[in-house]
Amino acid sequence: MDAQAQALALIQQYYDVFNSGDREAMLALLTEDVVHDINQGTSEVNREVFRVFLERMDRSYREEVTELVVMAHADGTRAAAEFYILGTYLNTDEGLPPATGQTYRLRVGAFFDIRDNKVARVTNYYNLEDWLRQVGA
Repeated sequence: MDAQAQALALIQQYYDVFNSGDREAMLALLTEDVVHDINQGTSEVNREVFRVFLERMDRSYREEVTELVVMAHADGTRAAAEFYILGTYLNTDEGLPPATGQTYRLRVGAFFDIRDNKVARVTNYYNLEDWLRQVGA
């Protein structure tokens, strides 16, 4: 399998595992020093910090990736994905409106650096104002 095909397969696997809820398998796809650029927020570094982020997300949200399209550079070092996230806002997340089980559907873009067939950076972008409208803020 060439580098581009490996990158495409890695990102597809990343989202398959995300949808399965197997956070340990998801974390295994990341480099130890993974950089996570949070939508309209800060950058966090380290797989264990990413684990804490996932735990917080799982407490507040139930989400599923749908309509996934993955693209990768020919050399396999960078990839991008566009998809919709279907979600339910389960428990109030700090600094955000109260959760009452609201559902939402958001278009998301994600960008990846890949090293040694693992995700070394993930940057997510979505329209926060759209999400706030959908949850009734």
